[in-house]
Amino acid sequence: MPPGDHRINDRYVTFEGIDFDGNMEAVLAHLGRYIDTPAFANPFWERFRQRLTDAELSERPAADRLLLMHAHVYYMAELFEDNEDADALAALHRLEEECF
Repeated sequence: MPPGDHRINDRYVTFEGIDFDGNMEAVLAHLGRYIDTPAFANPFWERFRQRLTDAELSERPAADRLLLMHAHVYYMAELFEDNEDADALAALHRLEEECF
C-alpha cells in the first residue's frame, strides 16, 4: 500500500491487513521511553502503567489495551508534542487512523 493510501487499511471498509498489536506496540514503545524515565514520573502515568498491566492480565488483553490507549490518546499526543517527538506522533496517528 503506498504511503497515505488508506483504501486498503481502512477500518471503515475492512479490518483486514491492520496490525492492531503492532500499532499498539509501536506507540507503547515510544510512550515507555517517557513514562519509564524518572524525569517524567508522575501519578498520572504511574496509574496508566498499572492499568496497562491490568489490561494485559485480563481475558481480552488486546481489546482492553486498545480501549485504554484510546481513552488516553490526547494525553499521549500532548506528551509527544511537548517533546517534539515526530516519530511517536506518527505512530500514534497511525494507531488512531487504523484502530480507533
